[in-house]
Amino acid sequence: MKNSIKIVLGIAGFAFLLAAAVLAYNALSDRVNPDNDFGLTPDPGVSLGDLPGDSPGDVPSDPPSVSPGDLSSDSPSADDVPSDSPGETETREKASDFSMTDKNGNSVRLSDMAGKAIVLNFWASWCPPCRSEMPDFETAYRELGEEVQFMMVNLTDGQRETREYGENYVNGEGFTFPVFFDEEGEGASAYGIRAIPTTYFIDKDGYITTMAQGALNEQTLRQRIDMIK
Repeated sequence: MKNSIKIVLGIAGFAFLLAAAVLAYNALSDRVNPDNDFGLTPDPGVSLGDLPGDSPGDVPSDPPSVSPGDLSSDSPSADDVPSDSPGETETREKASDFSMTDKNGNSVRLSDMAGKAIVLNFWASWCPPCRSEMPDFETAYRELGEEVQFMMVNLTDGQRETREYGENYVNGEGFTFPVFFDEEGEGASAYGIRAIPTTYFIDKDGYITTMAQGALNEQTLRQRIDMIK
């Protein structure tokens, strides 16, 4: 009888310890988020859903005025970026043509640059990652502008981003690279732009060799340019 009582008490004690261990584990799990990347995931850029308000720096809750349309079968998408290669991917798609305006208000098409290697960058003055990469684009343009056509395309919706905002920023920083304005949203639609900055590198035959979503540093920018020269 005594041995039976000891066995029962032993089982009960073990069950109590097991329950306590489970409770402790659950409590610890609530405090620790296993999905936290501790800030190691690179910033892929600013989503167009985070467009600012009437002046740069303000973030409203309403959706962006420039909404990407349905992509044609030969139009590259920023969604093609693989998860294991942050912000960058290689492709071999024909670059989609679209219309924009230059600083003088003249209509310009991407196809007007046929036969040239092109760096096609989509940006806005309110976008911090865009601003962070601009000095490196300027340096590359000053050195390689004779060999490569730089097309810095401002996503200009006329309200949140205006020509005035874009021009004031570029002139204020003393940038000399060519700036164009996507005032009708044709570029954003043709290339499925959902976050900026987004940069496409187009070779002399009009094919997209590679693209990147998010701010580029000078080394990466030059490596991508070397692929299309």
